[in-house]
Amino acid sequence: MSESDEEWLHLKPTEPLPSQCCGSGCRPCVFDIYEGELERWTQAKAKKDKSLLTRKREEPKSNAVDLISTETFTAFQLKSVEQLTEDTYLYTFALPSETSLGLKLGQHIVLRGTVNGLEIQRAYTPVNSVDTTGYFDVLIKIYEEGLMSHYIKSWKRGDRVFWRGPFGGFPYRPNQYGQLIMLASGTGLAPMLPILQHITANEEDETFVILVGCFRTFKDIYMKQLLLEQSRYWNIRTFYALSKEESLEKLSWSYRENTHLGRITKSVIANLINSCKRKPFVLICGSLTFNDDMVSCLKSLGIEEDSYFVF
Repeated sequence: MSESDEEWLHLKPTEPLPSQCCGSGCRPCVFDIYEGELERWTQAKAKKDKSLLTRKREEPKSNAVDLISTETFTAFQLKSVEQLTEDTYLYTFALPSETSLGLKLGQHIVLRGTVNGLEIQRAYTPVNSVDTTGYFDVLIKIYEEGLMSHYIKSWKRGDRVFWRGPFGGFPYRPNQYGQLIMLASGTGLAPMLPILQHITANEEDETFVILVGCFRTFKDIYMKQLLLEQSRYWNIRTFYALSKEESLEKLSWSYRENTHLGRITKSVIANLINSCKRKPFVLICGSLTFNDDMVSCLKSLGIEEDSYFVF
């Protein structure tokens, strides 16, 4: 191999490891970015022109300040950490004053971490309103054996954490649906909160919402204060399904009539649908098992695919 060939081989992009894909269907995925870089490398090598590797690709012009990119990771400073439950935390990241992250409803961002030399990526949805300026909040559940959790547990206030995005999203217009039913399990609550706050912040949006939060026990419910504030709006109702709670008597009076003991079932969903004042559109977010179960229940109740959306 000639010296020139060795130099080009050194410049060839490295294929990502499976752990570097967050598995949430991002576009572009890390593998899409790799294929693009590989194509540029192949063209540059054929033309023997290394400048093609460093030339910036043209991007659409925008009047907005782009704080985050779908293709490259950007560092954001960790501002604070708040423990919400035994294993779930709210992480706040700083943004420039009077500046928002620029996400649309339902969009998520991808976190990059490194553990023992292995790069890993996971997707999370900021829970604050999309119009929030100066910071963004991310709700994260910590798993004892999780690789990303191991990395997150090492964070300290002031650390720089790398994110890219946004991806996905739920297209929504005020009054587009007469009624929304939000089925959220655990941290699946995250994409629901910006949508909920978007509706209540708009006086002209008269969409009715039933938010169903599925948790193990009452103490495991995240963001209680925010959910309580949102439920005070005339068009918002919160409902809880607690799979491990033993008795309603342990709950505050204000929660008892809106709480189901046990897992959410087909009959519970049927009752919720029958209580709707208008034809409902259903949003679903949780584990893969939860999402599959909810879709199965909806289909058995005659709900068509164009009447629900899975994050």
